Amino acid sequence: MYVQSFFIKIFFLYKTVVILYLIVFSTYILFSRQPDYFDGEITTATIHWRADSANQQSIPNAVFTIGKEVYSFDARYILRELTENKVIEIIYESSNPQKAAVYSWWGYWITAGELMTSIVLLLVLLRIAILLNKNPSAESLIEQLDYKPEKKKRYSD
Repeated sequence: MYVQSFFIKIFFLYKTVVILYLIVFSTYILFSRQPDYFDGEITTATIHWRADSANQQSIPNAVFTIGKEVYSFDARYILRELTENKVIEIIYESSNPQKAAVYSWWGYWITAGELMTSIVLLLVLLRIAILLNKNPSAESLIEQLDYKPEKKKRYSD
């Protein structure tokens, strides 16, 4: 009986922590993007590989035009493959188009650093929750074993 109630408690504890984590993380993602999702404008850009002057490697640059001005920015990111002349969507703020970003799930909405940090934070929170509920006091065990749910009427008077 006690073991069963312990596992039920842990299940609801996990469920509560995971739901809280998902709500906080999704809210953080929605309001922390740069360029800002709500103020930004989405357009297309073309990938052109250019030589980097610092380390003499070719890097993918996204080139786009606003009015008569041509802008470009470094479009490389972890686990993202970009080919020459590929047309992609980008997001930029009209007040500062030089700080544009590739508009995709991987790299704009979810970044590697934030994903790793949030997973570590989730594991720490789950570990804390387990440690807090792992060894209940003797009084708590007696109270749980003696607990008898009160009978409720089907319809209140």
